[in-house]
Amino acid sequence: MRFRAIDICYIGLFTAFMMVGANITSIVPFMVIGGVPITLQTFFAILAGAVLGSRLGAVSMVVYAIVGLAGAPVFARFSGGIGEFLSPSFGFVISFIFTTYIVGKVIERNQHLFVYFFASIIGLIVNYVIGTNWMYFAYKLWAAAPDGFTYKLMWIWMAIPLPKDLILALFAGWLAHRLYKTVKIGNFAKRKIEY
Repeated sequence: MRFRAIDICYIGLFTAFMMVGANITSIVPFMVIGGVPITLQTFFAILAGAVLGSRLGAVSMVVYAIVGLAGAPVFARFSGGIGEFLSPSFGFVISFIFTTYIVGKVIERNQHLFVYFFASIIGLIVNYVIGTNWMYFAYKLWAAAPDGFTYKLMWIWMAIPLPKDLILALFAGWLAHRLYKTVKIGNFAKRKIEY
């Protein structure tokens, strides 16, 4: 897999966006529900797939995960290190890779605004399914589950940030489509077709 200099810049840019989006709770610390920080990471993951395409978008999420696991404090609440792999919320970090890839794949086939919205919703579903199930099994198998914890309760917790993530997912789709139609940064419109 070969990358042009501009590709590396795009990967670095979206890796940095994820780092910033992960730590919005440092500004608003009350945005932690059931141990899950409400962040802007889902927004940036969807935007990465929609703007960069499946390959570069997924690579930017892999880089983000590796940087965090290597010890840099880039995950939510400025956490990092290999121990984060056992965190109940680490499933969302993994989900960003799949989310970005799938969003990119869907959009690469058709650049109509509706497709951007559709891909964003699919990406959000992937994000929630992987992240929420990881969290459930983490609490059940190795993390200390709260009293009365059930699979249903897990999804009730996740319903709290859902409206925010749904709005931001649609906004990411709209914003990416605007970029595609107007700016066409680095000729990514052509690159989408090639991938």
